[in-house]
Amino acid sequence: MARILVVDDDQNISEIVQYIAKTSGYEILAAANGREGLAQAKSGHPDLIILDIMMPEMDGFTLHNKLLADETTKRIPIIILTAKGQMRDSFVGSSNVKFYMDKPFEPQTLRENISAALQSKL
Repeated sequence: MARILVVDDDQNISEIVQYIAKTSGYEILAAANGREGLAQAKSGHPDLIILDIMMPEMDGFTLHNKLLADETTKRIPIIILTAKGQMRDSFVGSSNVKFYMDKPFEPQTLRENISAALQSKL
């Protein structure tokens, strides 16, 4: 069973994403900010990370860069899920960002992107 790490400070969004992933058959890890997300990525060995950008303590940009810089986490695929659509260009060409989704999102599209991102890891 694939393990997905959801990193989002908005509890409502995090719970929705977790529900969608869990009902699709995935194991869930969760973090409320980038600092917690980095610790979970290193200890929990997720197969996919769903990452918000604007968060307290450590934002998604910083977390993304730290994940890329670490040999143990740099190959984990990432889905960016954010309300800041204009920041999409910041991730163009990033090897580990598989999808960039704007909030609000369609649950079925998220399911499809999760499946495709996990297939890209194989």
